[in-house]
Amino acid sequence: MIPDEADVVVVGSGAGGAPAALELSVAGARVVVLEKGRAAAPEELVHDELTMCRRDFFVPYVADEPHTLRSGEHETARPTADGWTSNIVGGGTVHYSGFLYRMKPVDFRPRSVLGHVEGAALADWPIDYHDLEPHYARAELELGVSGRWRQHPFEEPRSTDFPFPPLDEHPLAARIDEAARALGLHPFSTPRGILSRAHGDRGACLYCSVCGSFGCPAKAKASTSFSLLPRAIATGRCEVRARSMAIEVTVSRDGRVRGVVYLDEKGARRFIAARVVVLACTAIETARLLLASRSSRFPDGLANGSRLVGRNLIFSGSGAGAALFRRRGRPWLERPCSPFVHRSIQDLYHPAAPVDGVRKAGTLQFLLGHANPILNAERTLRAGGARPAWGQRLKDLLRERAGTLTLEFEVFSEFLPTAGTYVDLDPTVKDRFGLPVARMTVARHPLDARAAEVLIDRGMAILDALAPDEAERGGVGDTKFLQGGTCRFGADPAASVLDRDCRAHEVPNLYVTDGSFLPSSGGVPLTLTIAANAFRVAARVAERFRAGAL
Repeated sequence: MIPDEADVVVVGSGAGGAPAALELSVAGARVVVLEKGRAAAPEELVHDELTMCRRDFFVPYVADEPHTLRSGEHETARPTADGWTSNIVGGGTVHYSGFLYRMKPVDFRPRSVLGHVEGAALADWPIDYHDLEPHYARAELELGVSGRWRQHPFEEPRSTDFPFPPLDEHPLAARIDEAARALGLHPFSTPRGILSRAHGDRGACLYCSVCGSFGCPAKAKASTSFSLLPRAIATGRCEVRARSMAIEVTVSRDGRVRGVVYLDEKGARRFIAARVVVLACTAIETARLLLASRSSRFPDGLANGSRLVGRNLIFSGSGAGAALFRRRGRPWLERPCSPFVHRSIQDLYHPAAPVDGVRKAGTLQFLLGHANPILNAERTLRAGGARPAWGQRLKDLLRERAGTLTLEFEVFSEFLPTAGTYVDLDPTVKDRFGLPVARMTVARHPLDARAAEVLIDRGMAILDALAPDEAERGGVGDTKFLQGGTCRFGADPAASVLDRDCRAHEVPNLYVTDGSFLPSSGGVPLTLTIAANAFRVAARVAERFRAGAL
């Protein structure tokens, strides 16, 4: 192995890794970011559904690098692409939709608020909302979030307005407002990690309609590859090494991290020494790396003396619904306009009284149907009835769908941690590098489905009030690219992996800044909270660096 060294090695370049790289390089530390995936220039982020969505541009093929998944400990896990967020510089922030909500104060106290919930492993956070609030503001500014403040009674406390004004909206947004308010609900403009006006070398939104599943060639979307990492690199103290897969974090005899072993782009095994290692590989992959980093001092995996690495895995609960509106006879649908309706509802996030037995549900968010042509053709094929449509019938359905507008909603609901939902190393399945893959065991709490159903009910009521030509209720599930919990933080080393600063209880120079730290999922996408916490943790590490205490 060819050795080299840095003050800090950050593994992962997305929402958890990039803030740490920026904060520490600005503080004067020599930082190396190891990113498993490739680096992509803006011109490579084409709006090609085959290349971006159906090949391995972002997520590896299952045959090459699977995860495995099972519903209980007695099942055989099957290979899946579930649980991958993205393998690219910038991580999932390159091709996410950019829904950047904050969590709410109640999310930091699930055990105190909900009390004992049979079958759920609830725990309060060791910090509260106000500890994280200034870092939320910092993340919104650095990433570039567009939104509108003071719109509804359930808004979390803020110290500052959104740094950018809201994006333009489709006329249907006003109709959603009217229908929701008639039902006693309080719609508001969805905060988006998309620039509504140019900023620095990043362009304003082009209103191309394909944010989710695609990168942004204008750099308007809040990808860390265009917002945070260039500033870190510009310090002259940060290097991003693409196609560099971390396979082991090594420790010295005194129990401190020595550095990281990784495979470079040619498959050569290399080692980089570091005074501090920050893991931000995603909750599933960070757990996998820690469990694979075994030594005589840590025979069950690095920082795993508590046997809690990989436990308490959480995702985001999900649900959906959709309605079709034929454009003919609706002049307001026929003229060109913004592809965003940008409407969210949080009345049932934590209602004053239980709703259908649910004390905490989440967020309902409306958006226009995705423009992907192959995806829409497949949906049309399935819409043909009991037998899939083919031939002339399929052609007629495609023509009919081409003259419609689809309004969808999606649900982000509470996913309760359970003892039966965790990550470990698959004992038989290996990836193309010959390494054991992450195995997910998922045993969901029954309250999860009820929380999602309550939100779906409200979503369908709004769609019905809009008098669509067709409406369809979707099912309940989970969103596995929104993940956390596998290295829960807390004050008690026997009940958590990390301390309140996301430093491993057992390893004084090892930090984790992806979603692994989360004790609870909340009722919003996790990305902004991960980025805010990464800024918070990196600021504490920077203080120690400046004081010569690393």
